[in-house]
Amino acid sequence: MAILQANYIANRLEKHYPVLYRGPGNLVAHECIIDLRDLKDASGVTVDDVAKRLIDFGFHAPTMSFPVAGTLMIEPTESESLAELDRFCEALICIRGEIAAIQAGEMDLDDSPLRNAPLTAAEATADQWDHGYSRSEAAWPAGISHMDRYWPPVSRIDGAHGDKNLICACTPLDDYR
Repeated sequence: MAILQANYIANRLEKHYPVLYRGPGNLVAHECIIDLRDLKDASGVTVDDVAKRLIDFGFHAPTMSFPVAGTLMIEPTESESLAELDRFCEALICIRGEIAAIQAGEMDLDDSPLRNAPLTAAEATADQWDHGYSRSEAAWPAGISHMDRYWPPVSRIDGAHGDKNLICACTPLDDYR
């Protein structure tokens, strides 16, 4: 079932994103790997931008940059419904539309829902909105339902800084003795 679902996703997304590692019959295995490297070169949009924007659609990001840097590895489980697979594909297709708007110069990358994702409830409800796109575009992309929206407690963190500056919040080892 996971193989069928991964191929369904690959076929839905192939017009929007390159799909890597297709085998005989143009099929993928239990995972679908979409390639964002050329899109990054053409638009500046990174795999992190896409992954964080998926949060605004109510999805946990797929595996990023494994096995290939600049890709998303999508591994649907056997329990995903067709409606959920379609919702996920529509989210990625909508995100591809946002990337196209950046490529066409219709949207500024640094002031885009992609670069500013994920949107927190505090940001969405603030009195002031200082973006070149609407609050609705950021908070309710592609008509996402109120039931599917996830409101993260914080916006994007600086992952590289965190990787380089580890801060341990553990109790001292002596407390375990």
